[in-house]
Order: sequence, then structure tokens, then C-alpha cells
Amino acid sequence: MPLSERQLAAFADKHAWRIPFDTSPRHLAGPGDARHVTHGLAAAGWSAVSDPLSAEIVLRSPDLRHRLQFDPQSATSAWWRLRAEPTDTEPGWYSEFGELVPAEVLAGFTDALVVPPPQQPDPWQPVASAGWHRYADDTARSPDSMCHIELRPLSEFRDRPSWHVETREPGHGEFHGPRIWHAYFDEHTPAHLVGSFLTALADRSPLQRGMYDRTGHYSVVQEASPLSPQQVVDAHTTRVESLRARARSARRQQTKPTTTPAKAGPARPAARR
Repeated sequence: MPLSERQLAAFADKHAWRIPFDTSPRHLAGPGDARHVTHGLAAAGWSAVSDPLSAEIVLRSPDLRHRLQFDPQSATSAWWRLRAEPTDTEPGWYSEFGELVPAEVLAGFTDALVVPPPQQPDPWQPVASAGWHRYADDTARSPDSMCHIELRPLSEFRDRPSWHVETREPGHGEFHGPRIWHAYFDEHTPAHLVGSFLTALADRSPLQRGMYDRTGHYSVVQEASPLSPQQVVDAHTTRVESLRARARSARRQQTKPTTTPAKAGPARPAARR
């Protein structure tokens, strides 16, 4: 079922009266509104296949290959799970995200799944550009050292490394504090999707949260935003409509019939004068 005007209006009704606060860093901003993820996918043609009266949301892509599950009653630390079935030419893959992962950061991942970016840079590049500390070729930490990215090495069971992102409370020395949220991308998750997630995570621009919204940690910085509530709503609507148009364009390109040039007939001899 496509995204409806009623669903967009419900998002606007919630946010139009809330005074937004610029909240940073992003990895401590808290979950935000899950509709940053689900509205984008629905606008791109993903359909809900879950019980509408359940707290669980399951969305499936138009080609039936991808399946996103959001389960706020999960017995594990993963509230979001995204699976891709294997095809004749590509392996299947799996990723999962914890309860307090910011929805806008996760949306960077799902947006790139719907409409891949024109360029597919090295996933580490946005992290390095944002001033995160690189300790090795396979490890990076946020400036406050609370968010840790690791490309874990090969094992006897895997032929490729997998990505692990964790935000933790400050620890003591080599001992880490309790985990706030995590993200995991298995060894077959496309690199451009991981790169899009890390780009959204390391982005220095703040996220908007309401005064009493849940955040990831007490050390998060919140300041009154220059944006009005209506501007926050308009930004969401603009992004959703852009995804809808780009997804439609991508589908048209995929279904466009290929035309073969007409075969040239045998050359005629020149007429005699």
C-alpha cells in the first residue's frame, strides 16, 4: 500500500506543535521518529505485510527481495532487521540495528537501498572527513570516543569481513561502558549501503528532537533549533516526495524495453547516368 496523504498528515500533526531542538552528536540523539524510515520505503513502493493491529511492522520491497522488520517488542537488542534474499547473480545479506539507533541515520541506509547514490565511495571516507579518529585500517572512533566502527577480520567461517558499529557509555581504560545501540552488517552487505549509513552517522549537522524526546545519553547537546516545526515537517515531506519520484524513475529505467537498431538492407548499385 503506497504512502497516503493521511499518513503524512499524521506525521505533521505530531511534529507541528513540537518545538525542535538541534541535537548532537548524532549517535547520541536517540531513536527519533521511525517514520523517517518507513515513510521513505512506503513512498518507494514497499508494502506492509504485517498485521495492522500489531506493534510489529514488516515491509517488503516491490521485487520481494528485501524485507524490513521493526519490532519494538523484540526479546533481543535488535529492533530493526533487514534481509535481502539471494539472486542468481548476488548473494543474500543481513543487517540489524538496535533500539536507540537514530531513525534519520538508518534512513540514510534504506534510502540508498531504494535509490543507490551516483557514486559509491570508500565507506571510511565520510568518517575520516568528519574528523573521526582512525586507529587502524579497520577501526574508527567518534571524537567523543563513544561510537566505535570496526570492520572485523576474516574468520574460518567467513571469507569476507563484516561491519560492526557500537555506541557505548564511557568506560575506564580498556573497559567499555554499557552499550547504547549497535548496528551490524554482514559480510555480503553492499559497500555503498554501509557507506551511506556511515555518511549519515558521521554527518556533523544536528538532528531535530522534541523537548521530551528520548535521547541516547545525558551528555548529548541540545540547543533551540533555528528551524520552525513546520520547516521540520516540510523537510520530511520533501524528502519523501523526492524518494517517490526517484524510485519511479528507476523502475521506468529497469522496465524500459531495449530497442535494437534496424538492420540495414543490401546496398543498391548506383544508378547509371
